[in-house]
Amino acid sequence: MVGGGGGGASSTWRNAYQEIANSKPLFVAIYATVFLGIVFSSLYVLSAVYSANSSSSSTSWLSSPPIPTSIDADQSSNFSKPTTLVPGSSPPTSNPQTMQIKPIWEPPPHGTKFPPLKTFRLTKQLVQQRVKDNVIIVTFGNYAFMDFILSWVKHLTDLGLSNLLVGAMDTKLLEALYWKGIPVFDMGSHMSTADVGWGSPTFHKMGREKVILIDAILPYGVELLMCDTDMVWLKDPLPYLARYPEADVLTSSDQVVPTVVDDSLDLWQQVGAAYNIGIFHWRPTESAKKLAREWKDMLLADDKIWDQNGFNDIVRKQMGPSVDGDSGLVYAFDGNLKLGVLPASIFCSGHTYFVQAMYQQLRLEPYAVHTTFQYAGTEGKRHRLREAMVFYDPPEYYDAPGGFISFKPSIPKSMLLDGEHNLETHFSLINYQIKQVRTALAIASLLKRTLVMPPLWCRLDRLWFAHPGVLVGSMTRQPFLCPLDHVFEVNSMLKEQPEEEFGPAINFREYSFLDNPLLPRHVKESRLDVQLCQEGAEGCGVSNKTSRPGILRFPKRSNEDMFKTTFSSFKDVKVIQFSSMQDAFVGFTDKRREEKFRNRMKRYVGIWCCVENHDPGHIYYDMYWDEKSDWKPMPPQSAEDDHPPW
Repeated sequence: MVGGGGGGASSTWRNAYQEIANSKPLFVAIYATVFLGIVFSSLYVLSAVYSANSSSSSTSWLSSPPIPTSIDADQSSNFSKPTTLVPGSSPPTSNPQTMQIKPIWEPPPHGTKFPPLKTFRLTKQLVQQRVKDNVIIVTFGNYAFMDFILSWVKHLTDLGLSNLLVGAMDTKLLEALYWKGIPVFDMGSHMSTADVGWGSPTFHKMGREKVILIDAILPYGVELLMCDTDMVWLKDPLPYLARYPEADVLTSSDQVVPTVVDDSLDLWQQVGAAYNIGIFHWRPTESAKKLAREWKDMLLADDKIWDQNGFNDIVRKQMGPSVDGDSGLVYAFDGNLKLGVLPASIFCSGHTYFVQAMYQQLRLEPYAVHTTFQYAGTEGKRHRLREAMVFYDPPEYYDAPGGFISFKPSIPKSMLLDGEHNLETHFSLINYQIKQVRTALAIASLLKRTLVMPPLWCRLDRLWFAHPGVLVGSMTRQPFLCPLDHVFEVNSMLKEQPEEEFGPAINFREYSFLDNPLLPRHVKESRLDVQLCQEGAEGCGVSNKTSRPGILRFPKRSNEDMFKTTFSSFKDVKVIQFSSMQDAFVGFTDKRREEKFRNRMKRYVGIWCCVENHDPGHIYYDMYWDEKSDWKPMPPQSAEDDHPPW
């Protein structure tokens, strides 16, 4: 019986106690110690069981993450049971290196009121709540970069890293991140929520905020990995940084010519490009603190100095000698600061990653990519990360209203590979592709679908200055798969234009879109393959009947009515893929609509830059090059000629 079992246990404990009482004093002490150990062990087990049951609700954040659940689902193992901490408040009295903290992406409980702004101040206690192995990873920005920040955080948490903080430059971003469960602090910048634009006065103000932030955090005694928001982490960098414990500062660079072919630091003697402050690691040494103070004072004294130029000027005041023969570190700044240059092959710039694919050629694993060396502003940065499938978009991005169209680009082998790589062969290749994209955009507009852009091939690189086609010494292969912003003005394609002048907007996606793991299965599996054929050939005609399941034969040189008649029956199909765009569409029936479309298209392409020994050296791409019999790739011959072809 239950009662009998309990009584037997009580009798056993009494007999044990009586035996202890009858023993000698030494044995009394021993038995007492064992007895107390058993009691406390039992209590510990019971409390652990209770804790496990009560903490089951802590994983509920996985059911509604701010970005796709397919990536979030394995995150729960990265976190211990959370301890609720208000930003800026004093942490519990425990070792900040091992204390339990609230998991990232876990939003505040339902009914929580937004705390007062003063609780989000940057403090030593706040930083110590997040550090791991005495390292804190920090980025900052305003609301315009919200999606970049979410991607930045998501990459780190996917890598199992939670020792991060985000500085908010406006309260709109602060509140948005707080409600998503992202550790955030108020920078007190009171900045606009809009995109500030590269080179603008507000852009330079952001740079000064970075220096002030570094100078504020280093005295807390923690290592600081400082990052711009327009970069993403692809691999945990902390073990790599720990390989150089003597370094005061490890910085990325704009180096485009490799100085090493393994994963060691770049050879400082051969790094001629600027040090890039979008990714750099600081240790809280006296030399690093001194550098931060002097850099801050320099920028605050002269608001015309760009933060990165200031960093390069002050660090390069003295360069050399090497710290030793093996590490790759160099004495810099005041002769005491030990500096290392992160290898550009794996701490990638926009050139070494997107153009050269240096890490692939050297068979290395990249740690990070920073969207430098790019065009079309913030929109161009976002599109590049999407092309590489390293940008996290909300679910609706992958299931656009009206569905998608795509096509298989057709490029003759001779046009891609034969002959010299020069202006003529480059523009012949680009123009051939532009014409196909133009046709695809017209069909997308007609069918009210989103166009999946094709991959774009280039023979020549694009830069801001004159060059011989590719950068000498770089690993750029010719031809190469070039980013869309090398040819197309991505920001203009996304800009809202008045419909009465430019016709309806045409949405588009990156060339890798249909291969993205985040694409829902119901989109991926809903597909119609359209095979273009010669009208009059067997089985080729205007019909909504497929020749085989999922395959439709459709005449070349079809007009607007033929497209509408046929594809109105396939509105529920998510993806319509054309076998080609060569001679697929003869044009809009409505001439006014055709005129609006042409107005839009003319603004979609940009420039190639730049020929040597000519000023100006850029050449304008022309969406309607094929309508001009005398068109040639030439730079403007005068100031009057220096304008887009519209």
